[in-house]
Order: sequence, then structure tokens, then C-alpha cells
Amino acid sequence: MLPSQDRFAYRSIEDRPRFRWPNGAGVAVYFALNVEHYAWDEGLVEDLVPGMTKPDVLNPSWREYGTRVGAWRLLRQFESRDLPLTILLNSALLDHAPDFVAACQALGHEISCHGRTNSESQAGLDEPAERALIAEATARIAQATGTPPAGWLGPWLSETSRTPELIRAAGYRYILDWCADDQPFWLKTADGRLLALPYSQEVNDSVVIMGRQASAADFTDMVIAQVDQLIEDAKDGVALAFGIALHTGIIGQPFRRRQFARALDHVRARAGDLWITRGADIADFIHADPSRAV
Repeated sequence: MLPSQDRFAYRSIEDRPRFRWPNGAGVAVYFALNVEHYAWDEGLVEDLVPGMTKPDVLNPSWREYGTRVGAWRLLRQFESRDLPLTILLNSALLDHAPDFVAACQALGHEISCHGRTNSESQAGLDEPAERALIAEATARIAQATGTPPAGWLGPWLSETSRTPELIRAAGYRYILDWCADDQPFWLKTADGRLLALPYSQEVNDSVVIMGRQASAADFTDMVIAQVDQLIEDAKDGVALAFGIALHTGIIGQPFRRRQFARALDHVRARAGDLWITRGADIADFIHADPSRAV
């Protein structure tokens, strides 16, 4: 037998409980906006231009654009269409740009946790260090917002073999690291179950635009096609869920925002077939009847 994980068992999408989301929708969709903060010119990075000499001014400045400009422009773009966001927040941003988080709260967006900073990874940490990372990021967000975050996305979707146990023990209601399905599903942990929500690695501006070098128009077309196809797929009675993964420094660039507006308008136009919501709301709906997830 091949090596395998022991967090969840295989089960075909055609062999699932039948239910519908609120208002009879077949598809729940949420916009996951990654708002990240990096150490200046050290640690892990997502670079625009590789191979720069040190000190590197270009790439850290490009990343900072996402906080100073891109995040705010996206906030207003979503506000003008009355669309909710799930903010995947590096807790270090609370020290760097607390006004942005306050603006998100005022608009009713969910503040979820994306670790401390994307300059680091959980992979390879021993248990005390990983436990401390999770505790520090969680407490910082809870202190600043008045509410503990319900959802967790690890920096770089990195984990150790004990991460689900530590996330569950920290009080989280869902995790986004496990991208295996078009429905929420349960992960086994030593202390009970943890809900995994769909978070797309295919319809993800970082993967598509930075990784595959596709255009903003291509990415927008992918979002539209994904939404339309999932609505069609859900007609067999299986309720589906979809998280659109966005990053402030990528989709927040002006020429990309102009293209991405087509996707936002398309989602709104199909609102009768969708539950346009936040990650925490999807998790609450499943937790209210755990049999809805496998």
C-alpha cells in the first residue's frame, strides 16, 4: 500500500448528503482576501522580480503596495457592490496597518487568521514553537477585533504533522489548508473533528498570475467559468462551496482590478443561484448540522 494521510477517508462527490445552503442556493461562495505583511528584505518572500541584489528595494516595495494601496482599493471595490469578504490576515499587519483592519470590521467583513507573517512557515517547527505561533497570532487578532478568529490559513499553507490538533485546541472552527474538495469536510484529529473549507489553489491569483504568468483577464474568466460550472454541478442536489483566493498586492493592481470587476459583477448577477457569504458563515452552517459534511 502507498503511504497515505489519516485525516480523512476517500468518498466520491456523488456519494454525499443532499442539502441546500440558505435561501435554497446550490453553491456557497466566499472571497478570501489575503492581507499579508513581510519582514523587510528577509525571511520567506513572494517576489515580483527574482534574483535581485541585496539590499532588495524593488520586491519589498512591491509587496508594500498591496497594503498601502491595493488593499484599500479592493475594499472599496467590494463595498460598492455590497459583497462580503473573509480577510485572511497576518497578525503582524495589526501593528503595521491597524486602520485597515478597523475599516474591514466597520464594513462587517470577517477577520480570519493567516498566521503571524508570511515571512515564516510552520513547516519544521517543533511543538512548542508552533503552539506559540498559533497562540500569538490568535491572541493578537482577538485583542484587536474583540472576537477570536474562526478560521485559520497557515502561512504558505504550511503545516506540521500536529497542526490540525493545535488549530482545534486553539478554538478554531475551520481550516483552509486542505484543498481536496468542493464541499466542506471533516478532518480527524486526536481530540475530535476539525472542519476543512474549500480554498482554491486553482482559482487563486497568486498561483494563476504569479505562478503561471496568466493575465488578469484570464484569471477573471476562470472565476466566471468556475462559478457557472459549480452552479451547474450543484443541480444534482449536492451543495457545493468555493473560495476565491485573492492577494492585495496582485489583484489589487489597478489594471487587474479593472478586469476583476467583471467577475464581481458576474457573481452578483448570479446571486439567485449562490449564497454569497463569509467563511465563518459556511462553517457555522455546517456546525449547526455536522451530518452535512463527510
